[in-house]
Amino acid sequence: MYPEDIDPMSGCRLPLPRREELDDAGQRIFDSLADPKGGTIRGLRGPGGIVLHSPELSRRARPLNRYLRHEAGLGGRVRELAILTTARELDSQFEWAAHELQAVAEGVSQEIIDIIKHRKNLSGLNEAAAIVIELGRMIFGARRVTSAIFARALQQFGRRALVDLVALMGNYAGIAALLIAFDMQLDPDQPPPLPPL
Repeated sequence: MYPEDIDPMSGCRLPLPRREELDDAGQRIFDSLADPKGGTIRGLRGPGGIVLHSPELSRRARPLNRYLRHEAGLGGRVRELAILTTARELDSQFEWAAHELQAVAEGVSQEIIDIIKHRKNLSGLNEAAAIVIELGRMIFGARRVTSAIFARALQQFGRRALVDLVALMGNYAGIAALLIAFDMQLDPDQPPPLPPL
């Protein structure tokens, strides 16, 4: 079912962290990740469990992630558009699977989700959605943002929100790197949500 170097409990190349091997701060993070109401989408079986193998990194990364996701003021719709665009541009199946339902819950239409998923043309989208998607495509695909797109993004979001938006995308690109390196698998019964490469 999984490649032979995948731990069946964690779904990746590392085992689940063991609570008793963590210091007090690490145990608090473990408890938060293990709690279904702890505020994470995937708990220990996902990027939170991977990062917890470095408790100090986990302790430092969680406040940044919380700020970018919930306190930066980007709004849930923009946030999930940015995360889905990042996941799609980096072909992160696990990240996409974790956030597609979140996007729907935040009011992102299935039409927009399909535009991101299938890399369709952005004509007809409202300006904010089009800019988020085009910005992410340029950052991760072209690895260059044109002056015209930058000017539109700055006009739409302003300095602070634009910096936070790009930092959010960068944060999820870092998460995608962890998921790739540690070969985080989808749940056994879940087909890959993104088209094959």
